[in-house]
Amino acid sequence: MAAIVSIFGGRLSAPERVWWSIAPALALAALLLLCVVAYGVRTLVAGRYHDEEMDGRGLGGLTTARMRHFAAWVMRPLWVALALVEVPPNAITTLSVGLAAGSGLAAAVGHFALAGWVFLMAGTLDFLDGRVARVTGRATAGGAALDSVLDRYCESALLVGLAWYYRSSWALLPVLLALTGSLLVPYVRARGEALGARMNDVGFMQRPERIVVLGASVAFAPIPEALFSPDDPHPPHRLAMAGLVLLAATSHVTALQRLARLLRALGTGTAHRFKLMPRAVLVSSLATAVDALTVHTLVNSAGAPMPLATLLGCVVGGTVAFSLSRLWVFRALRQSVRRQVVRFLFVSGSSALLNAGGVWMMSLLPGVHPYIGWLITRALVFVCWNFPLHSEWAFPEREREGTEHLPELGSGVGGKSAADAS
Repeated sequence: MAAIVSIFGGRLSAPERVWWSIAPALALAALLLLCVVAYGVRTLVAGRYHDEEMDGRGLGGLTTARMRHFAAWVMRPLWVALALVEVPPNAITTLSVGLAAGSGLAAAVGHFALAGWVFLMAGTLDFLDGRVARVTGRATAGGAALDSVLDRYCESALLVGLAWYYRSSWALLPVLLALTGSLLVPYVRARGEALGARMNDVGFMQRPERIVVLGASVAFAPIPEALFSPDDPHPPHRLAMAGLVLLAATSHVTALQRLARLLRALGTGTAHRFKLMPRAVLVSSLATAVDALTVHTLVNSAGAPMPLATLLGCVVGGTVAFSLSRLWVFRALRQSVRRQVVRFLFVSGSSALLNAGGVWMMSLLPGVHPYIGWLITRALVFVCWNFPLHSEWAFPEREREGTEHLPELGSGVGGKSAADAS
């Protein structure tokens, strides 16, 4: 009774936290070992198990085809049993949402072991509902839509609970990034497949991988804390933090991988490659180095505020970039001087204002070093503004009929293009 009271009262000792983290893992490891032995015998007698639905899911993710077929074989008795007793697939789907909500609640109050294992149970049910629907002939478009929407709620529930737990910690940032990344990955896939592009084999952090990484890192998080913070009533749960950072990074990488595949499949011009890119990158790198040196000098020698130093640094860097581009890049594009000046002034002036404003906003965040804020701001402005403008407007090879006659590096050709004459 005392153990039950301590569990629900939130007063778990360090050994109890370790036990509730590792006991389910030991039970699952023993079960998995038995399944591996049984599967080996089955393979020797009847050959390797083959699951057609797993083949239809593509080759994306971190798991191999053999691992997926083995997982389907292990789970097969569960969905067959559910189908035999005629459990409605939608009931399984909604139960997974309820478990996920409980997982988020447990994480919010600090029961990470319970949160992780319940979340993994919810993920298992999410795998079973579709199988039961297809086996029993109850698969419908409405059920598929319901499942897809509720999957997003399931995945978000634990992350919302973790956001509450880490609301006063730096770990809140990777939680929010993991949340947005986990929502973007399926959205890009759905959008791509609606437009006729195959997306299910793109990206290594797909839904099964996200469930395992998040659930396992949270479930096992209390074990290191029993060693490093045994008496802390609000331990940081370092393993969960590591899992969140990993999920935050890889989910966005996967979303970008799918976006790049979609753009290539659609043949959009925003994904085109142009021959002057190496020159533009080198010019931008040199200009940014001059920019950074100017900012450092103004801040440390003249005592200028970081936003003002950023603005002036962008002006100096923009001047260097235009001078080098005029001699090395623009001449190869056969653009008029007036167009070069107008476009480059707009790009440089607008990016200077955006960088100065972004650095000022970063300075409002406590604990962020000014140079870290400057670096983050410069990267964001470059990706979100400078690069699209340079590739699609300032250095547009598409204004010419072709690029096969571009001069070699270091040479230049005068004159106007057809676009300039129009």
